[in-house]
Amino acid sequence: MSTQTSLDTDTVITAGDGLPPRARGLAIFSIAIGVGMASLDTAIANVALPSIAEQLHTSPAASVWIINVYQLAMVATLLPFAALGEIVGYRRVLLYGLLLFTLASLGCALAWSLPSLVVARLLQGIGASAIMGVNTALLRAIYPAKLLGRGFGTNALVVAVAFAVGPTMASLILSVANWPWLFAINVPLGISAFFLGRKVLPVTPRATHKLDGLTALYNVGAFSLLILLFGDAAHQAGLTTLLPEIIGTAVFFALLLNRQANHKAPMLPIDLIRRPLFALSVVTSICTFAAQGLAFVALPFFFSSSLGRSAIETGFLMTPWAVMVAIMAPIAGRLSDHYSPGALGGIGLAILAIGLISLGLMPASPSIIEISWRMAVCGVGFGFFQAPNLKGFMGSAPPERGGSASGMVATSRLIGQATGAALVAYCFTLSSETGAMLALWIAATFAAVASVASFWRLVVVRR
Repeated sequence: MSTQTSLDTDTVITAGDGLPPRARGLAIFSIAIGVGMASLDTAIANVALPSIAEQLHTSPAASVWIINVYQLAMVATLLPFAALGEIVGYRRVLLYGLLLFTLASLGCALAWSLPSLVVARLLQGIGASAIMGVNTALLRAIYPAKLLGRGFGTNALVVAVAFAVGPTMASLILSVANWPWLFAINVPLGISAFFLGRKVLPVTPRATHKLDGLTALYNVGAFSLLILLFGDAAHQAGLTTLLPEIIGTAVFFALLLNRQANHKAPMLPIDLIRRPLFALSVVTSICTFAAQGLAFVALPFFFSSSLGRSAIETGFLMTPWAVMVAIMAPIAGRLSDHYSPGALGGIGLAILAIGLISLGLMPASPSIIEISWRMAVCGVGFGFFQAPNLKGFMGSAPPERGGSASGMVATSRLIGQATGAALVAYCFTLSSETGAMLALWIAATFAAVASVASFWRLVVVRR
């Protein structure tokens, strides 16, 4: 074994065909804490924006940067961290990410002004990116091959439930405490996950190539401008804003593709995207998370504005989706060890599309039961999709490219969610009264397209 840094000195576990059961449970628990916090903080700050803006004496428009800078930092740095994980080890990247995320969370809790909070959120997003960029790749070293679907099911469960319950949890915390506690709660959790991870996370094989800093810089520029372009286009910004962003995005992507053209392990994994199964997994993921993003941004507006529900009631109306994901994700993970990810994902996404259509067809004044069973159907479909799609992602990439595959898992998810959120904003610019319903119909369309893409993997496998 090669010489390790101080973060590696506490472990004697090396990558093989999975870890022993007890070590496996502790390792996945450590990762789950980090992944849960990173996923939760993607959504949890939305609910607190009015309180934060008021206390920091800033405008609602300016406070949106508290959300945007976190998402930008994550999307822009996911692939560089995934590439770094292949070179220095996934364990090390995840542990440093946990450490940065925890310290940045403390910085968020202690922030005294909008600029200080935005800087802390930027650092928090970078730490979250390191966690999310390599966590899926680490699962290959934690679980034996025959149980890998269960590992993906657990990972999918943590991500989906954290994202789904974020608004509800934020509402509950804000009902008894001030907004800094939304971030302070991460500190003891992050410290626990870090020290546990030092003990139990396995050391994985490393690639021999070096990280290209210029390629990483081009990647940051390309994806940052892409997300900014999505948001500004959704808000119908003028051509003087959109044109420079379009040109800048195109230039940075061109520089990125040219720079890594002959690299054996490109940071933007074009070599993997050329594989039909991997490409279809990317399409499936982006479309599905666009559908989720559309629904999760539009529905709270519909429940509160159109139906007159309170913030607490709105949070609980979103809960059936999360509950059914929690039930279905482990089941789908176990099934994906025995059945085709394309078929399982396609079935789940067809159910999601049906659930979203049923939400679009709700009566004018639906009861709690009429809302809840529709949300539950969506949760069943979404929960049935995630673990099989992760299996499809990672199974279509060679082990030595596991970091890049893991990075694309998170990148496609965030691009999908950003696309969904941008489309909701566009729907509301078209009509403040019917925008939420329009967003749900677009979400159903995305889910149907994702279902077709997932089923198409069956055709590709047979060729």
